[in-house]
Formats: sequence, structure tokens, C-alpha cells
Amino acid sequence: MAPFRVWAFFVLAGTAFAASIGPEKGSLVIAGGGIGIETVQRFIGLAGGKDAPIVIVPTAMEAQPAGTDEPAIPKLFTQAGATHIAILHTRDRRVADTAEFVKPLLGAKGVWFTGGRQWRLVDAYLNTRTQREIFNLLARGGVVGGTSAGATIQGSYLVRGAREGNTILMAPGYEVGMGFLKNSAIDQHVIARHREDDLNSVIARHPELLGIGIDEDTAIVVHDDRFEVIGKSKVLIHDANYAPPGGGKKYYTLGPGDWFDLHTRRKLASGPGPRPPRAGSP
Repeated sequence: MAPFRVWAFFVLAGTAFAASIGPEKGSLVIAGGGIGIETVQRFIGLAGGKDAPIVIVPTAMEAQPAGTDEPAIPKLFTQAGATHIAILHTRDRRVADTAEFVKPLLGAKGVWFTGGRQWRLVDAYLNTRTQREIFNLLARGGVVGGTSAGATIQGSYLVRGAREGNTILMAPGYEVGMGFLKNSAIDQHVIARHREDDLNSVIARHPELLGIGIDEDTAIVVHDDRFEVIGKSKVLIHDANYAPPGGGKKYYTLGPGDWFDLHTRRKLASGPGPRPPRAGSP
């Protein structure tokens, strides 16, 4: 990706996307890796149930063994009862930009990105017809989910996108995600891999972003400008406006059952409640 394109993105991110918000319609399921069946069942339910058409995108994964025609469907989806699953996979962005390739997305109710390496998703799908059709799926009320790399790609700023390795947080040319959750940087495996403090450097350089670190077997379920934490572990919130008491950690934690308002960047005291309309909404 050309450096100019990355620069232009952050000019926009600091103005039009001042609030960290999800899609106005539809939902996001953003999982920190090592997902449990609860997360998959929530995703399937948001898609419309076990018979809803679901597309799984395994492109972030390593190449399949020789002789394998296509990646296997993740077992948790069949265990959770999903019956209508299609695999969408290419490493050629020219293919990803064709009408033929995106046909499975046109009637889909859910799209799931598997784990792996984020840069493979950038190379294959960013700014293609595939990405546009996923936004169209959200606009008609569908759900986009993903785990590990499939979680990070949903943010607007891409962390750990470097081809050289996933210990590099900010990699020129690989800093733009799909942007389903605007003005955000999403990390994963944060407690299991001792990454609790890693997003601090990203937020220090880009203070307009909200940093969301999600641990394994944990997910956030985003509806518009709010999300709920599900699973078994923690979500870490990195916000440049947060002043830790006593000079402590530059983040705070949310647990299963907690709700968070992305617009105000505050934990909700007692569940989501009624949501006021967005500015400019009828």
C-alpha cells in the first residue's frame, strides 16, 4: 500500500471518524483468539440462526497442505449447528475484486474471518469489491465476526500487520484495517501472551484511536456505538483521555457481562438501555 494512502486515512480518521463506533446496522463479533462455542453460537444467532447463510474467510491462515482443494470449515461452526456455510478464499486481490468471486456474499447473513496473519487479509481484500460487499452485508443487518487476526482486521487501524512478524505493532504499509469499527485499534491474545501494555505505544502515537485489547476465549459484540463483553476473560481499554489513578496502568479492564459505550468511551453502569439517535439521524 502506498504511503500516501495510509497518510490520507489518518487525516480522515481524525476528523470524520472522531467517535469510535460500529456499523449503524448489523453487528460485529470481535474475538481475542481461542474462541469457545458460546462466541460462535452468538455469531450464528446474530446471523439469523443455524440455517442462515454464512461465509467463512480463512485467508489469514497459513497455506493449506499440498493436495487440499480448499480450507476446511472450522469445527466449532458445525458443532454449533450451522448448516449453510460457504468458504471464500483467494490470495489474489484481482480475483477478490471480481463480481464472480463475491457472489457468496450477496445473500450472506454473516461473514467470519479466521485467525492467522493480518497482512494476508490486507493483501487480498483491502479496498476491493470483497470489502465493499462486506460493508453491504452490514448495511442490510448482517454480522461480521472474526478471531485473532480476524479480530484485528475489523479495526480502522491495523496493529501487528507486519509481514516480518507479529511482534511489530506499527508497520508502514500495513496500518489500515477494514474499518468496520471506526477509529479503533484492536489487539488479541492480550493476557495469554502478556501483551497487556502493547497498545499503549499505538495510542501514544495516535491518541484519536480507542485501543481495545481482547484476551483469549473472550469477545466483544458490537451493536452500533455500544458493545457487550462475552466469554471467560478480560477486555483492556486503552484511551488517551484515561488518567490512571496513582500513576497506574494506562488501561482499564472490562469483564464478561459488561457493556461499553463507544461514543462516550465509558463503561455503562447497568446494561445498554435505550440508545439516543446518532447526530443527523431522523
